[in-house]
Amino acid sequence: MIEVSNLKKEYVEEETPTQALRGVTFSIEKGEFVSIMGPSGSGKSTLLHILSFLDRPTGGSYKFQGKGIDEMDDQELAQVRNKDMGFVFQSFNLLSRLTVYDNVEIPLLYSDISPSKRKKTIEEAVKSVGLEEKLYTEAGKLSGGQKQRVAIARALVVDPNVIFADEPTGNLDSESGYQVMEILEALNKKGRTVVLVTHETQTAEYADRIIRIKDGIVESDKKIIAVRDRGAQSLK
Repeated sequence: MIEVSNLKKEYVEEETPTQALRGVTFSIEKGEFVSIMGPSGSGKSTLLHILSFLDRPTGGSYKFQGKGIDEMDDQELAQVRNKDMGFVFQSFNLLSRLTVYDNVEIPLLYSDISPSKRKKTIEEAVKSVGLEEKLYTEAGKLSGGQKQRVAIARALVVDPNVIFADEPTGNLDSESGYQVMEILEALNKKGRTVVLVTHETQTAEYADRIIRIKDGIVESDKKIIAVRDRGAQSLK
């Protein structure tokens, strides 16, 4: 699904170049759950932005589902991003005065889906994260963990091929973070590809593979066996 080769990204500020990525190479198969780890300034967020079509590399190649990013113009990138990618951010990015329903509906506003199917799709997405009883509650009245679950529902509503999650537990307490990661893990078990950026080892270990980035290069790329001693808990 994802193939990057010798990927590079350079930023220039006040005529001073900074190499954020210095030749990154790896591939991600459909259905994998991959964590990208690294310290602050390692290039992991830059990498995620490129993988999710929010930025372009300055060198190397990136193919998504077999097609190179350099073969697509901005409109094509936007179409692929809206159709095939779901996004979960650390800061939730919800509109606080809108209801859960309205927030989850946003990715569908410019689709040609019928009103009845749209309503069903939204309700199913919200139910999948255990918040059906909050469907018409304003997002601003939710807890942090509930907001992140709404963000996951919003990502799911377009039925994406891959979910990109950028520090999804960073603003959550440990219990809410656990619930969010359990949802992402369950989605992966149903066949969703999940690419997660995190600096937290415990969060990263929900994946079955960890790519560690340091100073703009891949330091290690290892498959892991995640061991969790907590039993399944119902979402509240």
